[in-house]
Amino acid sequence: MPLAQRRTAYLGLAIATAMSVLDGSIANTALPTIARDLGASPVEAIWVVNGFQLAVTASLFAFAALGQTRGAARVYRYGVVAFIAGSLACALARSMPVLIAARAAQGVGASAIMAVAPAILREVFPRAQLGRALGINAVVIATSAAAGPTIGGLFLAIAPWPWIFAINVPLGFASIALSRSLPRDIRGEGRFDVASVVASALGFSLLIWGIDGFARGDAAATIAARLVAGAAAAWFFIRRQFALPEPMIALELFRIRVFAAASWTSIASFVAQGLAYVGLPFYFQTVLGKTPLESGLLLTSWPVAVALIAPTSGRLSDRIPAGVLSTIGLAIFTTGLALYALMPPDASTLSFVAHGAICGFGYGFFQSPNNRELISSAPRAKSASAAAILAAARLSGQTLGAALVAMVFAAFGAKPVGATGVAHDIVARATPAALWIACGCAGFAMLASATRLIGSRSALEESA
Repeated sequence: MPLAQRRTAYLGLAIATAMSVLDGSIANTALPTIARDLGASPVEAIWVVNGFQLAVTASLFAFAALGQTRGAARVYRYGVVAFIAGSLACALARSMPVLIAARAAQGVGASAIMAVAPAILREVFPRAQLGRALGINAVVIATSAAAGPTIGGLFLAIAPWPWIFAINVPLGFASIALSRSLPRDIRGEGRFDVASVVASALGFSLLIWGIDGFARGDAAATIAARLVAGAAAAWFFIRRQFALPEPMIALELFRIRVFAAASWTSIASFVAQGLAYVGLPFYFQTVLGKTPLESGLLLTSWPVAVALIAPTSGRLSDRIPAGVLSTIGLAIFTTGLALYALMPPDASTLSFVAHGAICGFGYGFFQSPNNRELISSAPRAKSASAAAILAAARLSGQTLGAALVAMVFAAFGAKPVGATGVAHDIVARATPAALWIACGCAGFAMLASATRLIGSRSALEESA
């Protein structure tokens, strides 16, 4: 593509990607205000977040399959339209059931965008610049995910909560206008398998619903039933993909060693990130007495560091093996998490900022090369499957990380979500424990990344 057309196409993709990722967390700080305005309980208000996440994960593989058979650019445009419509419905909602339904519609649109955007990047940029493009994309995703609570707090300081959702409408129309520069669709062969769509949706939904039960204090039998049913649906989905001549998602990609290593590395790292992103705000607000806005600002050094280093690591990944860069980045990331876990109760603000910067530097250094290898190691005809697996790794990892925080807090005696609050001493003891679990997950990711260097020539010699 000509350079000007390439830039225009990527700007449209970046706007849509930022919106879809940002809205996964932007409403978190607004939940108490939304619950009060709509006369809902805190337990009901939590589904403003859960409804969005469930819709995204349940429909992700379906949109990836549509992108593969009907064209990624077409699915992307329909996704942006659905996201705009869902955002407008959220802004106009005047009851909690309507708002939750609108958030689910918004999540469906976000899912379509997330499922195909990395595959479109592969068509927009030449292979020699793919690492740089994914590096920039990593900045957009990481900063959007991390900045959600801060931006939500800023909006609440100057406007009513509906504007958190209404701002997506003009941005969405701008993305649609810019999408005219996208390349023509390359459609694959095959049919849309309804059984696979239903199985993947049930698998993701029931497993996430079951994990969510730990935070809500549901009965053990209820949680177990959801998890068993979800696992059965997931097993059926996996078996069916290998039986179909044209699978919905090309799970045989996991037979490619570097693809499998990059995928497991991504999942484990996002679990570690989810543990830190959910656990630390509790610590900041309950133990340190910070406001939601101040809590978000204390984490700002993390996404800022990612934004600074991810483009550089993306460019390096075009010349240096991803196994080298990712393993180094994950070692730094693990160190930053350990420093967080070791922080004393009277740690200074500068310490929190420094620890966040270390985590962000390591995370940004790892993410771009890892994403590049995951996408580029897949055959071009299966780019949509690789993109969906990448998005699923992020969403499932973050969801599991959040669930682990709830489980750790419960183990230390915290009450379920929706109860009267979490005691100061419980958070003071539980947060370091959650951060040590995050260290373990990051360490596992580092080992998974390092397996890409085993049994081959020195990666540094290859890069030379």
